Amino acid sequence: MYHVPTTSKGPSNPTQVYQQPPRLLIVHIALPSWANICSNLCEALQNFFSLACSLMGPSRMSLFSLYAVQNQHECILPFVQVKGNFARLQACISELRILQREGCFRPQSTSLQLAVEDGIQQFKQYSRHVTTGAALTYTSLEITVLTSQPGKEVVKQLEEGLKDTDLVRVRRLQVVEITTEVLGCMDSASPVEEPSNEESAILGTDIDFQTIDNDIISMEIFFKAWLHNSGTDQEHIHLLLPSRHFSNISRARDDPMCLKCDLQERLLSPSLLPGTADGSSRMDDPKGDFSTLYQMVSQPSASRYKLRVIKALKSSGVCESLTYGLPFILRPTSCWQLDWDELEINQQHFHALCHSLLKREWLLLAKGEPLSRGHSLREPASTFYVILPSRSPTLLVKAVATRELLLPSPFHLLPEDMPDDSLKTVEGVLDDLELEPTYNPLQVWSHLYSHLSSTFAKPQGRLQPGWESWALRKAGQLQTNRVRATVAPLPMTPAAGGAPKMPAARKPSPEVFFQPSLEEEGEEDLSGP
Repeated sequence: MYHVPTTSKGPSNPTQVYQQPPRLLIVHIALPSWANICSNLCEALQNFFSLACSLMGPSRMSLFSLYAVQNQHECILPFVQVKGNFARLQACISELRILQREGCFRPQSTSLQLAVEDGIQQFKQYSRHVTTGAALTYTSLEITVLTSQPGKEVVKQLEEGLKDTDLVRVRRLQVVEITTEVLGCMDSASPVEEPSNEESAILGTDIDFQTIDNDIISMEIFFKAWLHNSGTDQEHIHLLLPSRHFSNISRARDDPMCLKCDLQERLLSPSLLPGTADGSSRMDDPKGDFSTLYQMVSQPSASRYKLRVIKALKSSGVCESLTYGLPFILRPTSCWQLDWDELEINQQHFHALCHSLLKREWLLLAKGEPLSRGHSLREPASTFYVILPSRSPTLLVKAVATRELLLPSPFHLLPEDMPDDSLKTVEGVLDDLELEPTYNPLQVWSHLYSHLSSTFAKPQGRLQPGWESWALRKAGQLQTNRVRATVAPLPMTPAAGGAPKMPAARKPSPEVFFQPSLEEEGEEDLSGP
C-alpha cells in the first residue's frame, strides 16, 4: 500500500491516504468485434473519468496511460496525472473512437508484448524525469489488457513473450476479456477462474484473468474498482468481540476475540462532487466522521483503528432514522503480512459471525475507539456504530446517533380507524404504481456524468503550448489531437512476411512531462477538498 502525504486548505490537519498505483491500460483491438465494443468502452471510460477527475479531496488515482494495439502498438496517452487532466483523457477517448472498426489487418504476434514493454519503459523514464519537489511515492504500476480475444490465449501469449522481460516495476498484470456474447443478467464485472500456478509459473508476476460483459454498466463497475482502497500491506480495522470461551488466538481467556478486517466504501459521497444537491453539506469534511475512513487505513500497525462490540441488538430494534452518514463494508482481511493459518482462521470466524447473526436476527452495537489520545487527559468523543450482517461474507457498518445528537421528535401512533373515502382514494393511487421487488441502483441514473463532464468545458481557442502542438507537428496531422508517447518507441519486429521496419521516432524532450494541464493552469493546489 502506498501512503501519500497530502495537504488540504482549511483548519484540518494533514493526513495520509491510500493512493492507487499508476495504471497502464492496453486496449487490444481485434476486428470485427471492435465495432461492437468501441462505443461501450469509450462511453464507460468517459463516464468513469468524469467522476474520477471531479472527486474533491486527495486524489485517489495517480498516473494513467493508454495504449492501443492493432497491427502494431501505439501510445495514445502517455502517463499523466488523472486529477486535473480531464481534457487530455477526453481527447484520448476520442482517439479510441476513430480507430479502425472495419476491414482487416495482420496483427504482429509481438505487438501486445511490445506495448507492455514500452509502457514499462515509459513509466521508468517518467520516474527518472519527475521533478524533485513532486517525487514519486510509488515505484510500480498495474497493467490491464482489455481484449475481445480468448483471454486465456492472451495470457499464454504474454507469458511466453514476457518471460525474459524485467517485471520488477510491475505490481500487477491483468488480462480482461470482454465477452461479446450474453452470459446472463449480471450487474457487475464477474471474475472467472484464474490461470493455475503452473500456467503462470513463467512469470515472477502472476497474470490475473477475468471477464466482463460487453455493456457500459459492467465496464463502468470494472473501472470504478480503481477508486477502491485495494492495498494489502496491512489490515484496516480490528473488530473486537468480548469472549470468555475463545482462547485459540487470544493470549488470555478474558481477552476479546479480534477479527482483522479490510474496509471498503459502499458508495461515493455526493458531497465530494461539485455542483451536486448535497455538495454544500460536506459530510466528508476532514473534521467530519466519515472522513476517518481515510485515517483508519493509513495508521501504523501499533494504532490500528478498533471497533469494540459492546452489545447485541434485535434486527428489528434499530430505527432507521437514528443512523446517519455513509455506510462502509467490512471484509476478512487479505493482508499478505499475516501467515496463511492466521488468515484462514480469521476468515472462518468472520464467516461464522455473519452466519450466526443472520440465524439469530441480531445486529451488533460497537464503539469506535480513538486512534490515539496522545498526552491529553480529556476523554475524547466516541462514535457508535451498528453492524449489520448480510448473506455475502461482509458486514455493513453504519454510524448511529447517541444521546448528545438526538433531537426531540414526538411520534404518535396512527389512528386505527381511517375514513373510507380517504383510504380508497390513496389505495387507488398506490395501485397505479409499478411495483418492483427490489431497488436496483443500476437502473436509476441522475445524468451526473453529463453534468460533471460539462463542468470541465473550456472556452474554444485556448491551446496548451508545448504538448498538443508538439504532437501535431510530430505526427504531421492538423485534424486530430493525438498525444504521442514521451519515450522513443521500441523497435518493431518484422512480421513473417518481411514487413519493413518502422523508422525510429525522434525522442521528445523531457519537458513535455511537466506541461500543466488545462485544468491545472493558474492553480497551485488541487489536492485539497
